[in-house]
Amino acid sequence: MAGLALHELNALVAVAANRNFRAAAVELGVSPSSLSHAIAAMERRLGVRLFNRTTRSVSLTEAGEHFLARVQPALREIADAVETVNRFRDTPAGLLRINASEGAAKRVLPTVMEFMAAYPDMRVDLVTDGRMIDIVAAGFDAGLRLAEAVPQDMVSLPMGIDEAFAVVATPGYWERHGVPHAPADLFGHECIRVRLPSGVIARWEFEAQGEDIWIEPPGRMILGSPDLGLLAARAGAGIAYVNLNAASEDLAAGRLARVLIDWTPPFPGVCLYYPRQRLPSAGLRAFIGHFKSARRR
Repeated sequence: MAGLALHELNALVAVAANRNFRAAAVELGVSPSSLSHAIAAMERRLGVRLFNRTTRSVSLTEAGEHFLARVQPALREIADAVETVNRFRDTPAGLLRINASEGAAKRVLPTVMEFMAAYPDMRVDLVTDGRMIDIVAAGFDAGLRLAEAVPQDMVSLPMGIDEAFAVVATPGYWERHGVPHAPADLFGHECIRVRLPSGVIARWEFEAQGEDIWIEPPGRMILGSPDLGLLAARAGAGIAYVNLNAASEDLAAGRLARVLIDWTPPFPGVCLYYPRQRLPSAGLRAFIGHFKSARRR
């Protein structure tokens, strides 16, 4: 059997991490069909099936899991060796992979664009994911999440922008149904619920005078994202519990009105985080420096 090429092994890692050929192909900058053919050719050369494939999912076989477990540390060693050489460059170069929630990605996008303008040899793959993942196992350099979601074994740098949730509905809805003055009053209203990527329906969290309350308000409508909840509230379907920043334009224009403000105070917002045990790459160090500068402005 001829030796496997480095790009083939990287393809194996990408498919295993994404569990999807299309997403892995986007990450690698190739077409899904060429990636599928490359994996199939590697399986033929090895004489074993590495992935179980269905129309809906891709997963490692037992042989694939054992092979990946042996290959991945070696690939990390090669990446570290390349990074060691990159440190001798005048400016950092290469790919920086960051995993983020959709909201966090929107907050940091201007900083990413400024970073790329300052470092033209750097590429950034900003991957949005509703699920909280292990960034080390998935091959990411860093993550962007709300402070409360950052794993404790990570180095965490706050962006310095507080977040808040908001309970909103149209002015017409409040006129017809009355304004709630405490979270318990929501049980007499039509609330728009949102299902999280994990499949769990999100609870509504409130805080006042040191008291934390989580409720599951009534509602006939369950939607698949906060953005849909905001759209439904704007259309008069009921009350939504959304990120204040997402609702800011509607609130300013008077399309929506906010209630229970004292029960939805600000909290620490988005943080950049990365592994404590791993020496940051030159690209990540440059991005950390840029991130720190941006948050001081």
